[in-house]
Amino acid sequence: MPELPEVETVRRSLLDKIVGQRIQSLEVGDFAGVLDGHRGEDVLARIAGRVVQDVRRRAKYLIIVLDDATAIVVHLRMTGRLSAVPHSEPVLRFQHLALGFENGLDLRFSDQRKFGRVIHVPDIELERLDRRLGREPLERGFSASWLQERLQRRPGKIKAVLLDQGLIGGLGNIYVDESLFRARIHPERRANTLSAGEVRRIHRAIRGVLRAAVDGQGTTFSSFADAAGNSGGYGGQLQVYGRGGKEACPRCGAPLERTVVGGRGTSLCPRCQPAAAN
Repeated sequence: MPELPEVETVRRSLLDKIVGQRIQSLEVGDFAGVLDGHRGEDVLARIAGRVVQDVRRRAKYLIIVLDDATAIVVHLRMTGRLSAVPHSEPVLRFQHLALGFENGLDLRFSDQRKFGRVIHVPDIELERLDRRLGREPLERGFSASWLQERLQRRPGKIKAVLLDQGLIGGLGNIYVDESLFRARIHPERRANTLSAGEVRRIHRAIRGVLRAAVDGQGTTFSSFADAAGNSGGYGGQLQVYGRGGKEACPRCGAPLERTVVGGRGTSLCPRCQPAAAN
């Protein structure tokens, strides 16, 4: 599933393509559910003639801000993909929606698994979304002291806690595994047992991993690409994610292990990330 670095990569790739452009058309394919229960003709009636003012990101959501204070919110989920292509291009594989602009480009949404959504919402719904999501890990408010104060209240396993979008917005399975490996913290440690020093290591690791992944334009395993069709370049820098039970630790050489934490496949090094009594 695309996480913060991937969604941020898509956001940046869209800025020079659709900001300032006026919406002309909306075409919906066979999967009407892409609009989350809304009819295509109703959505078009609301957005036709509107101009894109900005493209923002909140956690794993892409927010296309229109000039009437409404927005088109895109959640890519597992296999969703946005492509900016000329209107004359043939329909893409797994395409469910095409948003046409005056400059001759279409913003097309394709999704093999059909879990992603493209929803037009008023500003009050944006406010509700913002309140529902946790702190952005690359913004100033995400400090080590803030994280420590929150983790002290949470008895759950640290990996599951970090994946909670109501606590931290945008972290997912890939970058939590990578961050905990960098911080030398076992993913099953109870969050409220971590020392201040350990929390500082986790905080530093999260920010370092995410910044590097954004610089690398995200990670591509199968379907992720930016709006121009470019794959992410960070995959080669992953240290442990997806390698448990297959490869050795790049730090100490011990066999990496694979387990399940909070229902999510998890890779770790048992030597670099020793378990602690909880």
